[in-house]
Amino acid sequence: MANLGYMQVTRRCNQKCRFCSNPEREADMPLKKGLAYIDDLKEKRFLCVLFTGGEPTLSENLPRFLAHCRETDFMSKLCTNGQKLADPDYLKSLIDNGLTHVCVSLHSHLPEVQAALTQNPDSAANIFKALDNLSRHPDVTLDILTTINKYNSGHLSETTKFLLGRFPSFSHVTWNNLDPRMNRTAENPDTIPRLSDFHLELALAMDLLAANGKPFQVERVPLCYMAEHASRSTETRRIVKREERLTYFLDERGCLRWKDWEHDKADCCAICSLNEICAGLYQMNAYYFSNELFPVFVRKEPIIDKIINE
Repeated sequence: MANLGYMQVTRRCNQKCRFCSNPEREADMPLKKGLAYIDDLKEKRFLCVLFTGGEPTLSENLPRFLAHCRETDFMSKLCTNGQKLADPDYLKSLIDNGLTHVCVSLHSHLPEVQAALTQNPDSAANIFKALDNLSRHPDVTLDILTTINKYNSGHLSETTKFLLGRFPSFSHVTWNNLDPRMNRTAENPDTIPRLSDFHLELALAMDLLAANGKPFQVERVPLCYMAEHASRSTETRRIVKREERLTYFLDERGCLRWKDWEHDKADCCAICSLNEICAGLYQMNAYYFSNELFPVFVRKEPIIDKIINE
């Protein structure tokens, strides 16, 4: 199992993404409490802690949190929008304090789309500088996170080609289908895609990564929309491995622990051969619709074996 712990380092942010699930607010993780949370995750035998936000690089305590993980031999990962990593000196300061793994959010290789989604005209330029800077530190593992939404759904494969061509040292890609019930998305429902909007583009993007030996995962996408790469579904992997996730939030949610990864199922799911290992459709008939689902008929055993043996 690979149980993961998440810790919001700050809720402040230097972007204003139109689909943000944790909009900015004046809240920061106190140093003492954050160190205690890191120790708690290690005690519970979680694989690592992921530092999130808001934008975690805005926290003055981030270097100390990274250093504590290094001192206690506990794996850590920074989840960032990459804006501050455009400064090579700042990036070097984090590496000096123990940064070894970073996940940068890039929603489109098209600067105008990235700018519109983040409401930051310099977002793409800063990310490209950050990725260039990271390429000079081969000991730092680089992952890419993309939130699938209405405005990038038609060019997911082109963004993948761009990354493979310009920044080939990246290690992994995660696509998260947009969480429509969270905060700012309610103000911007135009960002919510239909499953059919990205079906072909996601398939092309996954095929590109697979052909280039790059691992990837996909979250909140039912297996009928990714049957050929079903083993790369985040929820399916957690269902098969019986994984859990723990998150320390900087709001009224406090500390939450997830062990159940299933969403809702449609009538057609009952005859689908992958029903047992598919999480189903997130926010079914609220934002995503059951009439877009369909059964597939492929053997689940090879998918389960692949996940277990990786």
